[in-house]
Amino acid sequence: MKIQQRIVITGSAGFIGMHTSLKLLARGDRVLGIDNLNDYYDVRLKQGRLQKLKNIAGFEFVEADLCDKSKLTDAIKNFRPHKIINLAAQAGVRYSITHPDVYAKSNLEGFLNILEACRHQGVEHLVYASSSSVYGANRKLPFSIHDNIDHPLSLYAATKKANELMAHTYSHLYGLPTTGLRFFTVYGPWGRPDMSAYIFTKAILENQPINVFNHGHHKRDFTYVDDIVEGVVRVCDRVAQPNPNWSGEHPDPGTSFAPYRVYNIGNNSPVELMTMITTLEELLGKEAKKNFLPMQAGDVPETFADVADLERDVGFKPMTSIQEGLKKFVDWYKTWTAI
Repeated sequence: MKIQQRIVITGSAGFIGMHTSLKLLARGDRVLGIDNLNDYYDVRLKQGRLQKLKNIAGFEFVEADLCDKSKLTDAIKNFRPHKIINLAAQAGVRYSITHPDVYAKSNLEGFLNILEACRHQGVEHLVYASSSSVYGANRKLPFSIHDNIDHPLSLYAATKKANELMAHTYSHLYGLPTTGLRFFTVYGPWGRPDMSAYIFTKAILENQPINVFNHGHHKRDFTYVDDIVEGVVRVCDRVAQPNPNWSGEHPDPGTSFAPYRVYNIGNNSPVELMTMITTLEELLGKEAKKNFLPMQAGDVPETFADVADLERDVGFKPMTSIQEGLKKFVDWYKTWTAI
């Protein structure tokens, strides 16, 4: 199989990182996975994902933390990547309220080390995970990359916006092409245990109650992981370019005079939380015991991705329905928990 590119994926033992690595390896790329295998959630799940990757030719792995600048830099320097996809970060809105220091270190210091490595190793394109959380207090729907995002509602969201700002400075100062991807509520096989699909499925099967925040009136643009990965890979292949029409008098937040871009990757079809729960109940053949609770600190009532720019520039729009995606998740969950 012809080798196309050498690509570093940070967070390769993570949910999106594993799926992205699999897709790149399947088309013949060489992948260097970097992950610190921390215990934010069950490490066995991370090790299970990593084992799938280690069995594939073209995959290498280095266990390292993004904040270990020396080890990170050496790994990237030795691999000589064409591109880097940075998916490593401390995730979770609610966890950021109780553990703010972790986010400052991983999401700010760690990301700076990635930018520095890209700068010094001549990386052709940095693609990095942002989040729909950056839209914060915005209420104009759907959320557009061309809208201002100056009112985040959690420290997690603030660190993701900071990543976009940091990336822009490196695009401007050093001509480093960077593209930020704002992911919208990703779910699917091998998903994180702190996400709603996993939490609800586990609780329903174990006859435990589930907490339904905002009394079930949340709407989320649930996006199936294969759609996320397709978007990531297509964007990675399309190196960010300056926008020749950008004006400092009327600045467009989603583009720049520098080689800098931002895209939403979402299903463009919000689903009410109760619809998701009902779908899981049907798939599992069991009714959930529900605790209806008020809105949590840091949460937003609705997310809805405008993906017009993604569709125009890379020719892709997520399309997997919540019914189809949840069935695949439930099938995987039953297999995983039976091991």
